[in-house]
Amino acid sequence: MNLHPSREALPAAQRVADKAFNTLEKFLHIEALSGVVLLIAAAIALIWANSPAAASYEHLWHLPLSFSLGEHVLSHSLHFWINDALMTVFFLVVGMEIRRESHEGALADIKLAALPVVAACGGVLVPALLYLSLNGAEELRPGWAVPTATDIAFAVGVLALLGRSVPASVRVFLLALAIIDDIVAVVIIAVFYSGGLDALGFVFAGAGILLVLVLQWIGVGSAYAYVAPGALLWFGLLKTGAHPALAGVVLGLMTPVRPVKVMEQPLQLAKRAISDFAEREQATNGDANELMAPIKQLRQAQRELLPPVTRVQMALHPWVAFLVMPLFALANAGVNLNGVDLGEGSSLAMLSGVALALVLGKPVGVLCSSWLVVRLGWCSLPPGTTWPWMVLIGCLAGIGFTMSIFIANLAFPQQELLSAAKLGVLVGSATAGIAGLAYGRVLVARTQSADTPVR
Repeated sequence: MNLHPSREALPAAQRVADKAFNTLEKFLHIEALSGVVLLIAAAIALIWANSPAAASYEHLWHLPLSFSLGEHVLSHSLHFWINDALMTVFFLVVGMEIRRESHEGALADIKLAALPVVAACGGVLVPALLYLSLNGAEELRPGWAVPTATDIAFAVGVLALLGRSVPASVRVFLLALAIIDDIVAVVIIAVFYSGGLDALGFVFAGAGILLVLVLQWIGVGSAYAYVAPGALLWFGLLKTGAHPALAGVVLGLMTPVRPVKVMEQPLQLAKRAISDFAEREQATNGDANELMAPIKQLRQAQRELLPPVTRVQMALHPWVAFLVMPLFALANAGVNLNGVDLGEGSSLAMLSGVALALVLGKPVGVLCSSWLVVRLGWCSLPPGTTWPWMVLIGCLAGIGFTMSIFIANLAFPQQELLSAAKLGVLVGSATAGIAGLAYGRVLVARTQSADTPVR
């Protein structure tokens, strides 16, 4: 029996399908593509919310969605389940990214992480102060944190559009800065945008964390086993009054950075499972019942080849990039322009304050704080990164789409102010992205020109 047929021996439909799926898999790992999908989703939401079918847009996200267990019923709008439940997966990936980078990435070495940390802190402080200087009114002050975050997908996606001429150190620096921005944003949400805390909720949340620790202690490596404890943690945070999506960050930070300890090394287990499979296949003529044991061992070996923090993050990345974040954009970027009265002082101040803080405050904060610590000799620029590249990083840091809109939802229960804040985020992020892309292309052209040998 030929266990390895040639590709030509496969049916034509299967060859076409294999090629299509392989191409799709490659596309799903292109960073720029996730930014494009996010942009398309935001554009659809904006067009839909200002079309003759605008009422259907509002009606869709307010549809109730209920889950019941016996007499206990949890009923909320579709908008809630996207922002408070589905975004937990987004925050889980953020938490795992922070965990992985702090263990072996750009944040593992304090000397390497010092400059991105300072730059990120400057990129949070200056936009917040600029916003407050423009919006000191009591009703507008809660929006101070809206322009402080950087959207990783958009920022790194725009950088990817500039091609391979961008130094690798620039990408690492931007990624580290965006991750630290996310850490600060998570702390801000937990401290400043949580309601009155209910002590009973901490009991549920603590039970969820305890169950996760117990499962890790006894060596359970399957990610599915942690769904129930994660749901208990999410429910506990919801009961406390804190934002339940923060459960994702907690779980991400708890994800192990090393494979589960096993009696046999994964490679040895895989080799033994394959050998056992071949022997049983020949001895039993392919009896499925006899082949299940080595297949189970092979799956276990495959699972333990990578540490959980890497394996789970890789598995969730396409879902977050191409489902969770586009759904969030679709549900939240639909600002009805008729509902934003720019002739009214508060709305105009909100829009301009958020937009200016993103477009000007972020680059000024990133550059000034970085320049100061480098000038004082406390830090140095990474190899291959120059001040013109730092300007590009500052511009791209002003793209604050996802996290900024998320914070705006928490800051403003008033629909008019929320719409103005969202519009400010869209205008500011689009301006920062276009400016960064234009400046980056000029910078790349100059770099390529300088590297071209004279004949």
